[in-house]
Amino acid sequence: MSIDLAALPHDFLWGTATAAYQIEGAVSEDGRSPSIWDTFSHTPGKIAGGDTGDVACDHYHRWREDIGLMHQLGTNAYRLSIAWPRVLPGGDGPVNAKGLAFYDQVIDALLEAGITPSVTLYHWDLPQVLQDRGGWPTRDTAEHFAAYASVVAERLGDRVNHWTTLNEPLCSAWIGHLEGTMAPGLTDLTAAVRASYHLLLGHGLATQAIRAASPSAQVGIVTNLSTIHAATDRPEDLAAARRMDGHTNRWWLDPLHGRGFPDDMQEVYGVELPEREGDLSVIAAPLDWLGLNYYMPKTVANDPTGPAPRVREVPRLGVPRTGMDWEVDASGIETLLLRLTNEYGARKLYVTENGSAYPDVVRPDGTVDDPERQEYLISHLAACASAARKGAPLAGYFAWSLLDNFEWAYGYDKRFGLVHVDYKTQKRTIKGTGHRYADIIRAHGQRGRKAA
Repeated sequence: MSIDLAALPHDFLWGTATAAYQIEGAVSEDGRSPSIWDTFSHTPGKIAGGDTGDVACDHYHRWREDIGLMHQLGTNAYRLSIAWPRVLPGGDGPVNAKGLAFYDQVIDALLEAGITPSVTLYHWDLPQVLQDRGGWPTRDTAEHFAAYASVVAERLGDRVNHWTTLNEPLCSAWIGHLEGTMAPGLTDLTAAVRASYHLLLGHGLATQAIRAASPSAQVGIVTNLSTIHAATDRPEDLAAARRMDGHTNRWWLDPLHGRGFPDDMQEVYGVELPEREGDLSVIAAPLDWLGLNYYMPKTVANDPTGPAPRVREVPRLGVPRTGMDWEVDASGIETLLLRLTNEYGARKLYVTENGSAYPDVVRPDGTVDDPERQEYLISHLAACASAARKGAPLAGYFAWSLLDNFEWAYGYDKRFGLVHVDYKTQKRTIKGTGHRYADIIRAHGQRGRKAA
């Protein structure tokens, strides 16, 4: 399968992505306070293998080596997240100078290496002290988030132009507060809906704060979306697919684009929104760009006795699956990029995460060959290029992930990295997919130079 590199702009961002809790470790060093993920991962039975992010990839001490790996791959962008409890250990109030200094040096080193930093302010690591005061179901947390955003933007805004407010608010709200398999581990529909509202309100308030601190900032949000298929043509399954689309996609996209929260989903949830006058306009602050995290489609059937949104996922037979047991369907990323373009009028799009987990084997010679992951990468990049050729304003692609890392409730069992990590020794080894990604980046650069 070939990739139409000519469809991608000459200044395309070729990047990798990580998240602070998944790679940094050093959870109690230099003034960092516990996050909800520290608490959750140390709760027996919550994480596969009893794993935690205490050490993870030890990026806090090995960040220079990791930037060197980015340089080897030829990437020109890096999506990292800031750990809120490292910067504001109390959730609000005094700033931890050592915490900010860590990100200061990382940003400087990235720029020195010719790598554009793309900073995510919230990748799920809410300070535990704020969770103890109510967490995202309370309005105060949205306001504290804006204050935290202001602190970081004022410090880094002279060098960082590309900002993400939230990563995947769906996971924070639905998986963390409704399904209970992510921090903070609640199973409360009312709390989940209120969390979803305040997450988006926090996004809007943080957008204002970033722009006030750095007027030239390019601000966006990252959504994890899926194409939704009905298991059958029966009316009840078609209605279930519509609800799943509302739960997964429209609940987030509609308010961000000034359409308010979908009426049909408000009826499904039956929870009154904690809305105040002016909130919806804050949530719908104009986006400079929109981020898409895409991994797999979802096929659903009606489940009238199940929890909201009253659907159950149905695996399709004969469809290849990753090591996460997720379906592989590269066409979905093209469908979503075009939907964001045509239905929501996106002005600039980034694929901010896309990748796959498969069992990796280190060969006797120390190399890691991963043909299934390579095929996944190439097919999805080809679909991205096809979307760009059809008019999607795609400006960059960030592979998930730079490194194998702490994969949330799956612990260290699932490996998404372009770079293999031996967690006992912290040895890094670029996998076959990493080398293939480097080849693609190099080929695009050569095409651009010829065109110039």
